Amino acid sequence: MAASMFDSPLYTKLFPPGEVGRLFTDTAEVRAMLLVEGALAKVQGAQGVIPETAAAFIHRAAMEVQIDPAGLAVATGQNGVSVPGLVAAFRAAMEAPEHAQYAHWGATSQDIIDTGLMLRLRQMLVLQEEMLRATVKALGQLAADHAATPMAARTYGQHATPTSFGASVAHWGAPLLDLLGELPGLRQSSLWVSLSGAAGTSAALGPQAFETRAALAAALGLQDPGRSWHTDRGPVLRIADWQARLALALGKMAEDLLILTQTGLGEVSLGASGASSTMPQKQNPVLPSAMAATARHVAGLHATLQGAALHRLDRDGAAWFTEWLVLPQLCLAATATLIHGQSLSQTMAPLPRAMLGAMHDGQNLIHAEALSFALAAHLPRPEAQAAIKSLCKKAGETGADLADLVQAAYPDLALGPVFDAAQQMGHAPEEARRFAASAKAL
Repeated sequence: MAASMFDSPLYTKLFPPGEVGRLFTDTAEVRAMLLVEGALAKVQGAQGVIPETAAAFIHRAAMEVQIDPAGLAVATGQNGVSVPGLVAAFRAAMEAPEHAQYAHWGATSQDIIDTGLMLRLRQMLVLQEEMLRATVKALGQLAADHAATPMAARTYGQHATPTSFGASVAHWGAPLLDLLGELPGLRQSSLWVSLSGAAGTSAALGPQAFETRAALAAALGLQDPGRSWHTDRGPVLRIADWQARLALALGKMAEDLLILTQTGLGEVSLGASGASSTMPQKQNPVLPSAMAATARHVAGLHATLQGAALHRLDRDGAAWFTEWLVLPQLCLAATATLIHGQSLSQTMAPLPRAMLGAMHDGQNLIHAEALSFALAAHLPRPEAQAAIKSLCKKAGETGADLADLVQAAYPDLALGPVFDAAQQMGHAPEEARRFAASAKAL
């Protein structure tokens, strides 16, 4: 078994990181940190903090030099962070010590690492938003097409009352629509630049430290928090929380599909299934299974990340290292869940005959609530409810159909509308159509 499923050639289709996987590589991390170093030099040159000629040289070099991450391994192991080795390698690669001496002026390792991380997380959110929009749109179309397709709603695993498949799809899609709506605020509140120096005091950055940070944020397209956040992991936690809720929303859809495709129900076709090595009849729900697994993985990682946010004093190596171990896996697991969710949203389809059959095969017990209200037109509500409950018990003991029992007990009761699933779905079709309209409007 690979140490990480997300960069395993063997498991890459089962747990796909997609393009987001490229953002969580050593090469991407080094490149992002160099971009921060280059932008910092350019801003400081414009402010006169460092010579403009040196600033221009450093900025250009940051975009051109190639630094092998493997060459930084020894220094990273010794220092606990990659930046000292990176800065040394960067200065050497410039081959211009008169300019190179001004690289990394006044910054600390955490400034460069955290800002570089935010650049990568920003791109991750762009990629995820694109996939999420496609998923919501596909679910919206599915909800519209099947807004009035009857199926059994189930609570505690048992038939409750009729609903529609479109409404069930809307219940999967609504949290995803909410998550899309949160993205502008999430970017504003969390994609922060970090520039506060060694202990968060900005001492080495000089009297223009605040102006430098604001200019660096503008140069990189990030937000200026107006303060140090070295030990305040709120921005990271907010992004991780969004990832977790994304994975859990998709995981709920996966869990439902695992039930709706199981033998004995078979109410949904996935459009793609897996084979067994020995049982020819098997059509395994592989994608929902993978989604449920990655959603659970995200939930566990999310809990660990909460503990990692407890930083002691002004920098906490152990807490910070824990974040490094957890955050990439959390983001990649959420992305894998989304990739499969998008695929399923575009291929799954209901099996209406099986859905209707499930309600009829259940001895029409699914209509018990509607029957109790119909009878309440002739009896006090508590008596009507008790009477139908007694008939339900009799149906369970004898195997008789509830409709026959009610007809025999109350021959004058009009049962046509009660046993018409289309009339017993309440606002389910409307809920499906409203979600579909919102999805279409994206």
